[in-house]
Amino acid sequence: MKFIPHILYEDNHLLILEKPAGLLSQGDHTGDPNLVDLVKEYLKVKYQKPGNVYVGLVHRLDRPVSGIIILTKTSKASSRLQEQMKAGEIEKYYLAVTESHPPKEDDTLTHYLTKDEGKNKTKVYDHAKSDTKICSLYYRVLANMDGQCLLEVELQTGRSHQIRAQLAHIGCPIKGDTKYGRPATKNENDMALYAYRIVLTHPVSKEVLSIVSFPQNTGYWRNLKGFFPK
Repeated sequence: MKFIPHILYEDNHLLILEKPAGLLSQGDHTGDPNLVDLVKEYLKVKYQKPGNVYVGLVHRLDRPVSGIIILTKTSKASSRLQEQMKAGEIEKYYLAVTESHPPKEDDTLTHYLTKDEGKNKTKVYDHAKSDTKICSLYYRVLANMDGQCLLEVELQTGRSHQIRAQLAHIGCPIKGDTKYGRPATKNENDMALYAYRIVLTHPVSKEVLSIVSFPQNTGYWRNLKGFFPK
């Protein structure tokens, strides 16, 4: 598989790029191509590196989700960014197109989640239970047109399937999300959820990096570019 990544930032420690929808972040039981392995091969060829190439994955994006993802080239960078992630110091913002308009123009959603590993699906509760984990996000409406709604979402915790499950729980499933919304009408490995901005502290230089990327004007995102955050 010939893979040329859309690189947004690169130095000796970091590689921040745009993950396409439908591509696994890392390998799983399917054995399908995944971002980490493809980037390893890309770096090996580009820089003519003998032997193994180190690529660390700081966080994952679900297979149908596209947008900004952080990879590392050294174990030192990886461990330091993992610490930032656990401490909630890395800011992550998404764009989502939902099937309907949420109850409020902007709101902080706080719920409690459990994960069914067998079904790879998250269940949302309004109140804490013995085996749940708290999750929180903030959203604001950017546009409402043709029966669909464009949201900006800021993650405040990083639970599995959090945005997808929480928005579906309030009656606003993401377009194309066959797991939490409607059955598949086309490609089940593509949905209207895009990681468009990430803010982090460089693990070595300590510089604050704000990386921004927007989806192309195609598919679910057609005619929405004018409403994207400035």
